[in-house]
Amino acid sequence: MLIAKVLPSPRICLFFSVFFFPFGSSMCIYLPLLTTPEADEIMRALLIMQEKQSAANVGFSLSLFSSFSEHLKWLLFNNPVPSLIQEGPQCGLVALWMAGALLSLPRAVSFGRIVQVALERGYTAQGEMFSAADMAKLAGEVFPCQTELLSGKLEGENRERILRHLSAGFPVLIPYPWNLVTCLSRVVCTGALLGLKRGFQLPPCQEDKEIPGLFHASPSASSFPLDAVAETYLLSKQGKSCRYQLWSYTLLQESNAQLTDFSPKRAADGKVYIVPAGGVREGLCGKAVLLRPGGSEIHKPR
Repeated sequence: MLIAKVLPSPRICLFFSVFFFPFGSSMCIYLPLLTTPEADEIMRALLIMQEKQSAANVGFSLSLFSSFSEHLKWLLFNNPVPSLIQEGPQCGLVALWMAGALLSLPRAVSFGRIVQVALERGYTAQGEMFSAADMAKLAGEVFPCQTELLSGKLEGENRERILRHLSAGFPVLIPYPWNLVTCLSRVVCTGALLGLKRGFQLPPCQEDKEIPGLFHASPSASSFPLDAVAETYLLSKQGKSCRYQLWSYTLLQESNAQLTDFSPKRAADGKVYIVPAGGVREGLCGKAVLLRPGGSEIHKPR
């Protein structure tokens, strides 16, 4: 682990805007959610998207929701989490705090406690977290939970593990770039919206009363075969908004793969940041952290 004052990098990361902690471009799907009870937020957001998908500010050209009753069966998994707006570069720590809501904790853990432990262990200096491995260690220290660090890429076997994990009701932390100026961010994924091929027979699920073709997953639905999935979107929250966001899995995976360089703006701000040996590429690129209830245990990277 290196504790260093990062020098300006001559290389610029590539980012997509409008999503996550807004680092990139309009290639993601942003949900303009309302300040309604958590139980209704997701469905209200889907309805809004369905009604406004042609609006210029939505940036949504896939006509996803118009296909609900035509081409695919849509299966929604989601568990609500509270929101917390970050102050400074705290996106990873805020995402970790939100994830705690899905870990069946015996008692609440304050955000201040998470920050305190991260500082004491030398994982952060300003609230930043540039190491997924350190994030997994931190989660195991502040929560009674099991952690698993995925590495390599978010495709193939890792994609399957992420979808199975989310469908079981557990959170996933995924880093991604925010924009060309700010640097990177981290999102807590709390659920998935899966477009299933029409020939697939769903387990008993409740069809939404307002959107035909959209089904709310039952516990038995988590056993769906992945080869039946034609479209994959992740539901998430991050520290710059109280609203849910809906991401294309492919775009999120590609965004994560862009995490190779430290932000030029951060590098030039005169502050000290903690960067792992190997830099941002080694610490975050191709990595995700899976959390589940249980005693502290850190699994080796996959």
